[in-house]
Amino acid sequence: MQKRQRLVGIVGVVRICSFLPSATEIIAELGLLDALVGVSEECRWPADVVGLPVVTAARIDSSELSSIEIDEAVRASLRDGRSLYTVDAELVGQLAPDVIVTQDLCSVCAVSSGELASACPVGAEVVSLDPQTYDEVADSVRLLARKFGVGPRGEEIANQMRAAANEAAEDVRSHPPKRVFFAEWLEPPFCAGHWLPEMIELAGGYDVLGSPGQPSFSTTWDEVFARDPELIVIGPCGFRAEEAAERASELDWPVPAVAVDGDGYYSRPGPRLAEGVRQLAHLFHPSVAPDPGLPAIPLTHALSGSVRSQS
Repeated sequence: MQKRQRLVGIVGVVRICSFLPSATEIIAELGLLDALVGVSEECRWPADVVGLPVVTAARIDSSELSSIEIDEAVRASLRDGRSLYTVDAELVGQLAPDVIVTQDLCSVCAVSSGELASACPVGAEVVSLDPQTYDEVADSVRLLARKFGVGPRGEEIANQMRAAANEAAEDVRSHPPKRVFFAEWLEPPFCAGHWLPEMIELAGGYDVLGSPGQPSFSTTWDEVFARDPELIVIGPCGFRAEEAAERASELDWPVPAVAVDGDGYYSRPGPRLAEGVRQLAHLFHPSVAPDPGLPAIPLTHALSGSVRSQS
């Protein structure tokens, strides 16, 4: 983690509210944690951001709901035109941010810029990050770095992301692609979307349903298994490996399956996607790709010899 620094003598003293967990991670990696004055309830990485004022939170408490119940609640909210998030406009006003960072890519993932009309203080600039590919995620790092006057640091992080992906791809280049289904949700199953199919390809895999740069979409497990995947990777959006494994424990897996930290290394478009590529390469080709040491929990006995379980 880059040492904290205040944005003084660069662009003046800037106050930032991040409504987006991935943006919070990027801002932290840029060394600008001291500029953060407010975050979303989902912003928990790095640990330094825990305890900052929470300016937005999800309306749906998913902790006690099954995957299908969460999906039904989300669909009902979207169908009725209700936002999935609350914004504490009064607190945002008190914090007086100069910049609010959010997104428009997914109405399920965070507050969109269109929802900020009544919560955006006069004079605050709204920056929307909407990457759809791996390289566009790296470009969003560059964008924020330039915005806050630390362009060289952003370039360094973006280059590291590309170098890590290229290194993983080189490790597995001579091996046949592994047929993979990456579950971004369990019930109903959602295939990999946006940057994830590209990550799978870089790691020496073939995504049996998802397409690079395209949104995730719902399917059925019958359709998934009809595509003959060799491996199922369970990384539901918003859940860590342990939570994913617990939610998937009652499903029947006719092929090897493993739960990973979708929340940290796959769903969030930030620098940690590079570690996700490295983990996928190891899961697909453990004999040639090194284990980056991320949480991975086997859900079938067939993987017990090649996947490490980490709590």
